[in-house]
Amino acid sequence: MTLFFLSLFHGKLLCGGENMVKHSQLFIDSLIHPKKLAAYRLLTIGKVIQYVFLLVSIMAIFSFSQFVLGVSKEESNFIGLTDYVKNIQWLLYPFALILQFIVSTIVLFTQISIYAFASLVILKIMNRRGEYRHIWRTSALAITWATLLTILFSFTPLSQILASLIGIAITLTLLTFAISKYPKKLKK
Repeated sequence: MTLFFLSLFHGKLLCGGENMVKHSQLFIDSLIHPKKLAAYRLLTIGKVIQYVFLLVSIMAIFSFSQFVLGVSKEESNFIGLTDYVKNIQWLLYPFALILQFIVSTIVLFTQISIYAFASLVILKIMNRRGEYRHIWRTSALAITWATLLTILFSFTPLSQILASLIGIAITLTLLTFAISKYPKKLKK
């Protein structure tokens, strides 16, 4: 399983050749090179979806670890719960991991689609050329910071609403910057 995620991260799985951008390069560029987000709009949808599933995997593993640690804490508070959890943990943990993966997938793809729709408005205001599919790919990469900050903010006493607003502001700022690098519309 770990080998699968490592090969996925290094871009060797389903890449379609050596000339493709590696997932590690996409990750780094989405964090520190926002100019490149506009260029990555031309990536194949398969490569972008692989990257999104890498983010989903990070979120699901983090959520699952939080779940396991939460069950352990609650388990120590209740005497009868300890025996019950030990009896069903062979069923509880795999089901929880699968559920975390599904929920993380739905949440991340929905967020990307909403950001892409909002970015269409920015695209029109800035008078740039592009389609929803280009914006969706750019949004999928721009959401990296928000995803990582969501994980980091869970360790702080910061409210979830404030953490979400910070993630939204960062993502929309990155998208606006990336859209400014899209080609301008030709005047007729």
